Amino acid sequence: MGHKFRCNCPITVALDVIGDKWALVIVKQILTEGKKTFKDFIESEEAIATNILSSRLKMLEEFKIITKDKLPDNKKANIYTLTEKGVDLMPIIAELSVWSDKHVREFHPELYSGDTFDIVKNNKEAFIKKTIEDYKSENWKWSEV
Repeated sequence: MGHKFRCNCPITVALDVIGDKWALVIVKQILTEGKKTFKDFIESEEAIATNILSSRLKMLEEFKIITKDKLPDNKKANIYTLTEKGVDLMPIIAELSVWSDKHVREFHPELYSGDTFDIVKNNKEAFIKKTIEDYKSENWKWSEV
């Protein structure tokens, strides 16, 4: 793997891993939107370029945040699932949602606001717990990494 980190600060090192423009978006898409394949990610509204997506998926796999397997019914396509490390990012994703609503909405009034987001704002812990439970019940395979 041989990754070079900028320093020994835990926050900076975490950002070296998940702090680019796309890593958390991919994790969010897997965890909350049910995205699993390269095609799923490419077709999403975030419009990630194929070369960037390939790079980020590889990096997330190297850091054992996701795993890559073949689809059971299509051995040509890969399926990406979160490891326990990846699922553990859910509280960060929820916090970023709340922060964005509070501090960025004035600059982007069309920012999503619906029933799901109301749950995040009003009972973040319950939302995090339910999202993780739902993901695990539908997708979980404990691949200890």
